[in-house]
Amino acid sequence: MIPDLPVDQVRTLLAVVDEGTFDAAAAALHVTPSAVSQRVKALEQRTGRVLLRRTKPVQPTESGAVLVRFARQLARLEQDAWSELGLSGSGEPTRVSVAVNADSLATWFLPALTRVPGLCCELHREDEDHTAALLREGLVMAAVTSSPDAVPGCTVRPLGRMRYLPVAAPDLAAEMSAEPFPRCLADAPVVAFDRKDDLQDGFVRRLGGAAAASARRHHIPTSEGFLDAVVAGLGWGMVPEAQADPLLAAGRLRLLASGQWTDVALYWQQWKLDSPALTALADAVAAIAAEALRR
Repeated sequence: MIPDLPVDQVRTLLAVVDEGTFDAAAAALHVTPSAVSQRVKALEQRTGRVLLRRTKPVQPTESGAVLVRFARQLARLEQDAWSELGLSGSGEPTRVSVAVNADSLATWFLPALTRVPGLCCELHREDEDHTAALLREGLVMAAVTSSPDAVPGCTVRPLGRMRYLPVAAPDLAAEMSAEPFPRCLADAPVVAFDRKDDLQDGFVRRLGGAAAASARRHHIPTSEGFLDAVVAGLGWGMVPEAQADPLLAAGRLRLLASGQWTDVALYWQQWKLDSPALTALADAVAAIAAEALRR
């Protein structure tokens, strides 16, 4: 017989993960740290698994992530039920946590939130190749991701393709033109978002110019800062079409090669929950993506 999962223990596990420490979870739950520790230990004994890594901040194990995800889903369903019953009079807003990449945040995603009044979003910024991991860990309810493969317990819907153009400031582009394209890409300074960013290196590999872009690179971990660095001439970079087009028209950027770009397919993944809040947000995101992204 499969044992049940006591709700108070599951919610306590979630509080420890969200707050980062047992003491902070105790304060959030208005109980003693000893009570928090006892509930987590009881849940570990009940499941026969270690659920938390006692680090600072506390991190869920693979098994713990499963229960964290369950706890968030339970909280979402509970809030939806109270709303449908007309008993959510506490003034607590409807909250949804979403993982989204920085370029989507900077170019097209935020207008979707204006189409769902009354919804409060907690956004987690992460590279589109890694947002699905936040879904697996139960840290978010939905994500904009580059993976068409559904995370267990989630649905997938295509959003469109985000186009990136290889551009540089006019002076740097003129220097780079002294070498044939694409060989110049391997020698010129380059801007990358962070160490996970493979757009520039992948573009160079695809063209057969080299195994990677130059080691002379700057890591600028914001979409706006990345764009400013390219405009300032710190290096060339792959810039979202929506950001690049007005600067190309103004002469502040130059396209390094006509007819060359990288398209990144984006998908919306969310929990398989009959949640009005999630459904409304998903529809709004899909509608904005249809206007902003390439099909």
